[in-house]
Amino acid sequence: MSLTVVNPATEEPIAELDEAGVEETDAAVAAARRAFSAWASVAPADRARLLRGLAALVEEHADELALLETRNVGKPIADARGEVGMVAEVFHFYAGAVDKHYGETIPVSGGVDVTFREPLGVVGLIVPWNFPIAISSWKLGPALACGNTVVLKPAELTPLSVLRLAELALEAGIPEGVFSVVAGPGSVVGQRLVEHPDVAKIGFTGSTEVGRGVMQGAAQTIKRVTLELGGKSANVVFADADLERAAAAAPSAVFGNAGQDCCARSRILVERSAYDPFLELLVASTRALRVGDPEDEQTEMGPLISAEHRDRVASYVDGNVAFRGEMPGGSGYWFPCTLVEATNDERIAREEVFGPVAAVIPFDDEADAVRIANDTPYGLSGSVWTRNGARALRVARGLETGVVSINSNTSVRVATPFGGYKQSGFGRELGMHALEGYSEVKNVYVSTEG
Repeated sequence: MSLTVVNPATEEPIAELDEAGVEETDAAVAAARRAFSAWASVAPADRARLLRGLAALVEEHADELALLETRNVGKPIADARGEVGMVAEVFHFYAGAVDKHYGETIPVSGGVDVTFREPLGVVGLIVPWNFPIAISSWKLGPALACGNTVVLKPAELTPLSVLRLAELALEAGIPEGVFSVVAGPGSVVGQRLVEHPDVAKIGFTGSTEVGRGVMQGAAQTIKRVTLELGGKSANVVFADADLERAAAAAPSAVFGNAGQDCCARSRILVERSAYDPFLELLVASTRALRVGDPEDEQTEMGPLISAEHRDRVASYVDGNVAFRGEMPGGSGYWFPCTLVEATNDERIAREEVFGPVAAVIPFDDEADAVRIANDTPYGLSGSVWTRNGARALRVARGLETGVVSINSNTSVRVATPFGGYKQSGFGRELGMHALEGYSEVKNVYVSTEG
């Protein structure tokens, strides 16, 4: 079987790959298992040096990797460059973390008690199509830093940049079998990784629905699991906020990566007394967003990933459409930036659209804002816009979400933990917190009695 990779901006094939199945997955796991003991025994300074070498090669090949990502995913080239830069930063960070993943000494009677952080073994990583190389690095960096070996399954729609990353890892001197990529269907390759008895942990990013299946499959062998799943994040704008700044920032928080982002602030909650002026500003800033050829330096939003996904996104747009933007004609899976006035009870506010569509929802006061923001099964990201510092902290603490920004819409920084509440998953990626998900705690007691 072959795997055809398509450029979503042109609908033209850009690569033809052999499609992996169970046999190839088993071979990769076996190679990772053989490589584990030697990799886990590599001195911390040497493992750090290898990760720094990989970071340097990513930087050296940044333009190549960014263009691969743009052509495979359809994201603007400027965004792709930023993501590749983050990949290098991730590997630099975890190179520095290798010898800082400390154990403890615990006071006990009759002896000395110490803890060690030890690798799990073979780790299976399953990454989505929206940020292929970036999300791969978030998982790969801490997994390798802890001494695990890795088999990674990219989404079958977007495998190209991760396959190239695996080649660069070998070039950096990371031994054969330590990091392998197996490109094939999730129902075959992903399922086999989840069920394989020699895989100790699954790190998964994707939909909440598929995440449930990963949990069920992993339970058969009591695998460790980290899940980063869907989101329906709220961007909460109070009347005392800098409305112009909040409205100027909102489009990129929804329409970045064509809305195909689990952190997208796709519910824009606006205090009722400021609703009309804010909506006017939001429409103006959304209208100014440049949609077009992803390889054009000026483009701010590209196409959706596939025709099937475009149809799914379109199914959410009904009701009171406040704004529908322009989009290119001809080939490509284009969809316009869309703002819909809604209530939090409507489907567009309840489900993850995963496209360039935002629901704009009024609220009455602070308590109402928190109630509406939390009235969702998800809890990944969120924003609070206000000039009142005490209110900002009250609302941030009141939101049931893993990542909150105040007067900002950012979610991800290499040094800080990222992950969700509720059905947005569990476990944390990035920062030193990610190391906890790729290691075991071993407790050792040494008697000092004669």
